[in-house]
Amino acid sequence: MTNMSIWRVPDLSGRWWPVFLRNLLVWRKLAIPSLVGNIAEPLMWLVAFGYGMGALVGQVSVASSSGTGSTKVPYILFLASGSICMSAMNAASFEALYSAFSRMHVQKTWDGIMNAPVNLDNIVLAEMLWAAFKALFTVTAILFVMLGLNISHSPKLLVAWPVLLCAGITFSCIALIFNALAQGYDFFTYYFTLLLTPMMFLSGVFFPREQLPGLVHTLSSLLPLTHAVELVRPLFMDQWPTQPLLHAGVLAGYTLVTFWIALALTRRRFQG
Repeated sequence: MTNMSIWRVPDLSGRWWPVFLRNLLVWRKLAIPSLVGNIAEPLMWLVAFGYGMGALVGQVSVASSSGTGSTKVPYILFLASGSICMSAMNAASFEALYSAFSRMHVQKTWDGIMNAPVNLDNIVLAEMLWAAFKALFTVTAILFVMLGLNISHSPKLLVAWPVLLCAGITFSCIALIFNALAQGYDFFTYYFTLLLTPMMFLSGVFFPREQLPGLVHTLSSLLPLTHAVELVRPLFMDQWPTQPLLHAGVLAGYTLVTFWIALALTRRRFQG
């Protein structure tokens, strides 16, 4: 098998489903602790910054979806709409890194699965979709808490649900690239510290991106989290996002490119 063969077209079929179902059945035993662990941190961010700093900040200006100016919104609403995108990113990334690496490298679960008529491509697809499902499960729980706190009751939040699923898919694909490269759990510290943390602060989660210097603002426009926030935040404000096709197209582009790279690197790893 030549080196270029790792870049061949993905060989996918419906056989990813048993792998996904296997992960679901195992996770059911730890569903409650997993849920608590996944929602505790974002809710602490929301309470500490939303209510604490929100009392100091009051309201922030957000560009109106009509493009005619800006709209003043409570800071906690601004933060909630960004932090739920951040939660989707973190939950998908954690599952596609630590949990997937355990199944791939430590527990050798993937090797066992490939003894059945399931190829590596379908395993990677299943892991990507499973990480996105875990992210969706997490953000759904957080959404219910936000509804209980009366942060937003916009009916357009129903549209935010599939958007957050798509964001989870995007970030799980990106994380699987680093999963394929990692030799140990410590490697993932670089990913969270050097990639996800800067993205959190540059994507408009905690403050409007308009506050950023010109060059940094331009760079932030290239980040996938920025486009997820641009799609979700107006929905919290009971508005429709501006340029939804652009933002959705960027997320789709990231997904297709990074999944292909992750699959190719994973194939290379298993060839070795």
